[in-house]
Amino acid sequence: MHTVYRKIILAVLFLFSIAVVAAQHSGKELLLLRVYHFQEDRQEKLLDQYLQDQLLPMLHRQSVKTVGAFKAIANDTAADKKIFVLMPLKDARHFQQLSLKAFRDTTNYSSVPFTRVETILLEAFDLAPKLSTPAGLSQNRSEHIYELRSYESASDMAFRNKVKMFNEGGEIALFARLGFNAVFYGSVIAGSHMPNLMYMTSFNSIQDREAHWKTFGGDAEWKTLSSLPEYQNNVSHMDIYLLKATTYSDF
Repeated sequence: MHTVYRKIILAVLFLFSIAVVAAQHSGKELLLLRVYHFQEDRQEKLLDQYLQDQLLPMLHRQSVKTVGAFKAIANDTAADKKIFVLMPLKDARHFQQLSLKAFRDTTNYSSVPFTRVETILLEAFDLAPKLSTPAGLSQNRSEHIYELRSYESASDMAFRNKVKMFNEGGEIALFARLGFNAVFYGSVIAGSHMPNLMYMTSFNSIQDREAHWKTFGGDAEWKTLSSLPEYQNNVSHMDIYLLKATTYSDF
């Protein structure tokens, strides 16, 4: 049994390494999303202190110049609360270096600062190869909304079809035309909900977000694209997170 388990792990690592190398040679960025899960206010305070005073400064010293840190918008009553930390990576070696240095918290906590850390590695899409900081938002930073979406598919074929819909199908171009201020679009190459893609858009306010999605839903190009037979049934589940940037975020 242990031999079979080891073979499975080695196979997964091999496929992961192939995906990472392919991303490096394509010119597309690797993106890292770390999700810190916590339950209590005291844990949130400890996490904020750690991220602001230790992790982000360490990441900046490790040549990660732009790090986004996000929380759910006000009145987060969920039992499982989250802080999302998003960053670009140079390559697989950079990820390894960060794992050895930046992600080793040596603080001696008297209480546990989080319940779990989730690591998600993504490869940026062909038509959105780099992480972008929103350039079209207003100066009122406290009102900005960041929307993170995860689209899961029932099979690898359906997943590839949804990625194609974003790229060749024109969904990315549609978002750009309608001013969604995208931060990234990426295929998850290591995560807990595969096969899935994730993307993040940004808005001036919650009202601005609602107006954008209303326009999107009524757009003639979207109605045509979403009705094409080749793009049906390619998403089996979606998660939507409405977020705000923390005070220490680079966004």
